[in-house]
Amino acid sequence: MTPFQIQILGCGSAMPTTLHFPASQLVEMNEKLFLVDCGEGAQLQMRKYKTRMSKLHSIFISHLHGDHVFGLPGLISTLNLLGRNGELVIYAHEEINHLLRPTLDFFNRNIDFEVKLILLEKEKPTTLFESGTIRITTFPLKHRIASNGFLFEEKESLRHIRRDMIDFYEVPVSQIKKIKEGADFVTSEGVVVKNELLTNAPRPPRRYAYCSDTAYFPGIIPYVEGVDVLFHEATFSDTEAVRAEETFHSTARQAAMIAKEARVKRLVLGHFSSRYETLGHLLDEACEIFPDTQLAAEGLSIVL
Repeated sequence: MTPFQIQILGCGSAMPTTLHFPASQLVEMNEKLFLVDCGEGAQLQMRKYKTRMSKLHSIFISHLHGDHVFGLPGLISTLNLLGRNGELVIYAHEEINHLLRPTLDFFNRNIDFEVKLILLEKEKPTTLFESGTIRITTFPLKHRIASNGFLFEEKESLRHIRRDMIDFYEVPVSQIKKIKEGADFVTSEGVVVKNELLTNAPRPPRRYAYCSDTAYFPGIIPYVEGVDVLFHEATFSDTEAVRAEETFHSTARQAAMIAKEARVKRLVLGHFSSRYETLGHLLDEACEIFPDTQLAAEGLSIVL
């Protein structure tokens, strides 16, 4: 089974603190490394946690507030210093051109790789990347500006052949692929051997969803339903519910309500307001609704 792992680089919000770095995390799946958001200091955190930057496949920017994007120009410069020559794909909203293009033209006009921008849809779900084994989808959130969530998921694999049954029924090699895909087998005597006898069901595909920044928004439930892990912002506690509504952020309790309604397996809270020096009350509020909840923290590694 190939690794599927999330590494939290930063889980704070807009105001810098000594407790948390701004939003950023790495997702490793199927031998590919993806960066989700790139707050200030993201590349320092990548160094700290011994990330092989050369493996970085592409970058996903949820929205264009500074705490999610200010680390991007510096990271691009560092990748150039490290000798990158393959293109770097950045998925972001169209307004990123106002930030990134002038910066690249001024500081990195002679970089040795192409920075390719793929623009996010603001109002409908879209598949951004797909290979034979994985799929990455984006979907709209609810924030003061256009903001998107991301779903990282494995594709369902083929069924597993039972070698003893294949030998017993003398299944020819030419039929193996069809049987893995779910077909029954018909013997030379015309007997139908059901696929369930010849194969075992594959392991359920693993799925991870990232939702930050967003107000409480049940509209995301169809996209995150049943995921193994949901990362959902929890900027405020219940005592700041009015402030959360004004700023289009969520409380910990609201994040837990989404997790419960979507029947996810585990909830990870992040994007914490700088006003909180301790976070236990946020965890308590969420656990009242959805017990399988944990707090994000810099350095936290989540293995699916």
